[in-house]
Amino acid sequence: MEHIMKLNPSPFKKIQEGKKTIELRLYDEKRRLISAGDTICFVNTQDAGCTLYVTVEDIYRFGTFEELYANLPLSECGYTEENVAEASPSDMEAYYPKEKQAKYGVVGIKMSLGGNIE
Repeated sequence: MEHIMKLNPSPFKKIQEGKKTIELRLYDEKRRLISAGDTICFVNTQDAGCTLYVTVEDIYRFGTFEELYANLPLSECGYTEENVAEASPSDMEAYYPKEKQAKYGVVGIKMSLGGNIE
């Protein structure tokens, strides 16, 4: 199954360069449809013609970003050696308010570059 997700330029580039292998999202209705083996087409939010295909390797579900940050390697979630020490679950509140986190839970989507277009 193929899924389409919008992605800001910075994380888009990190995935493209192989520096980010886990995408963090709410575990909402759309993300509940994703399974290992599926393909995600990321669309760059600043250039809709710029897309990137990945294959879903695994799904890590948590109740909160606090749990996720405590259990997943943040260096795979888009943080660098320079900023991983300052990484905080509250960083995700810029994208997902606490109310939505509480309602849906959160997910780390483990992925690898390349994907099948169905």
